[in-house]
Amino acid sequence: MNITNHEFNTVPVADGSEMGLYVAFPEGQGSFPAIIVLQEGFGLTRHIRNIAERLCNEGYAAIAPELYHRSGHRVEASYDDFPKVMEHFNAITKEGLTADLEAAYQFLQQQDNVIGDKIGSIGFCLGGRVSFLANSVLPMVAAISYYGGGIDQLIDEAPNLHGAHLFYWGGLDLHITSDKIDVVVNALKNAGKDYTNVVISYADHGFNCDDRSSYHPLAAKEAWAHSLSFLETSW
Repeated sequence: MNITNHEFNTVPVADGSEMGLYVAFPEGQGSFPAIIVLQEGFGLTRHIRNIAERLCNEGYAAIAPELYHRSGHRVEASYDDFPKVMEHFNAITKEGLTADLEAAYQFLQQQDNVIGDKIGSIGFCLGGRVSFLANSVLPMVAAISYYGGGIDQLIDEAPNLHGAHLFYWGGLDLHITSDKIDVVVNALKNAGKDYTNVVISYADHGFNCDDRSSYHPLAAKEAWAHSLSFLETSW
């Protein structure tokens, strides 16, 4: 089965729910490595869809699952209106996210133009945490987490990581403090896992998103270039 570029699909999840996927696949013949793009707490926003499209333009088959699908459909809030998504954010669970990741992975495995053993993940904010979970529950070749809040609460999964993991943090981020970053780094050290840890001293939480007031063009440009290099060398 081949998917056309830039469209929404629906896939079944093991718990009986149905999950939307934003799909951006390269056009033309050939087989492509794939990336699961994981949303921020504000939903499957324009920024997240744009990340999928940018990865598509780099030759990756990209999908962005709707992690709030159990409590709403195509949930999306502006970046100054978190209360709009609070009920959806509070409804997610580790078990539900794991089922969603497995459904997304199986979707990719069913595509004729996806290289099944070359799949990775990238996530932002909430999605940064979910990308860490993806690397622990799926055979990811590589995974990236941008300012992933709550990863320090998942460190029991560190020994289960499959692929190398790349972390980005904002040094000005008051939500994810250096002690929480240290917890994550030490867990990976103790588990003997491959990782790269990048703290951008002059950047704040959400520095990669040009729809947020905390957007930092230089930090975003440098992190994106590094992310692409990390993915390219991981295959």
